[in-house]
Amino acid sequence: MLPIHPALSIRLLPRRAAVLAFVACATACALVGCGEHGAGTRGEGAGLSTAGEGKPSVVATTPVVADLVRAIAGDRAEVTALITPGVDPHLWAPTRTEVLQILEADAVFMNGLLLEGRAGDAFARVEVSGRPVVRLAETLPKADLLTDAENPSRFDPHVWMDPLLWARTAPAVRDALVKVDPAGKEEFDRNLAAFEDLARELDRECALILSAVPPSARVLVTAHDAFGYFGKRYGLELRGIQGISTESEPSLAAIESLVAEMSERRVPALFAESTVSDRSVRAVIDGCAARGHEVLLGETLFSDSLGRAGTPEGTWKGMMLHNARSIARALGGGS
Repeated sequence: MLPIHPALSIRLLPRRAAVLAFVACATACALVGCGEHGAGTRGEGAGLSTAGEGKPSVVATTPVVADLVRAIAGDRAEVTALITPGVDPHLWAPTRTEVLQILEADAVFMNGLLLEGRAGDAFARVEVSGRPVVRLAETLPKADLLTDAENPSRFDPHVWMDPLLWARTAPAVRDALVKVDPAGKEEFDRNLAAFEDLARELDRECALILSAVPPSARVLVTAHDAFGYFGKRYGLELRGIQGISTESEPSLAAIESLVAEMSERRVPALFAESTVSDRSVRAVIDGCAARGHEVLLGETLFSDSLGRAGTPEGTWKGMMLHNARSIARALGGGS
């Protein structure tokens, strides 16, 4: 770790000068071990943002986090998502340009619970400056979080998969925005209430869609274990080929065990994800076929990211409804 006193000393400088003076040191810490991989996982089009005059400049890590922040901020802040759609946040590490964005932001929002596991030191450096850094999932009580079966000391970060749970992180967004824009409090309060209404309606829609899945078919098999909160909320039994983090590769023994279970229980389908290689998914399909059990490859699900901007799946609500409908269709719940 870098010593803390340089970060403290930059408080005495104007922010732009302090950031430029410090960014080389911060990126050295953030990018250790990343090499070209950090740039390769970033996606395209992630240049520096320029805040509108008088508007706070806000940075969010994932598209899902950015969607929530924009819902609360409305037009009162410029919100930039660092990670582009289709990029796996488990494997993302900020580039030098992105570290500069983080260090210059008026507020920073991230999912937390190690979803952005390679994020490095830049977020802590913003906290030293006194500006808000909000780890949304970590604002929830631990009693409401699922643990990682492979590492019980860690929590499952995919809390946005339960609409009501995700809505409970929204007040922390409102509070941080009020800190950087006190005059916007009334608008932020209205937007928060609207988002909570949207989450309740979304929850009802997903529950209705998935209620059509027969009890015998309520087993959801996905590329990695990102749907734990979704399954808990809507009564689905979960199996992930990979664990909660995509950094771990599934073993041959784990794949063979899943193939045996799916074949024995006649599980009708499994699902690839937009941010995860489908190599292991296809290995499971082939393994089931060798046992005489044909498995349907369902529509690709969105787990750790949204769809492309401008599509229905490019919003959190649209992504959740796409997942619910795709799962229901593949598991025998009709259209």
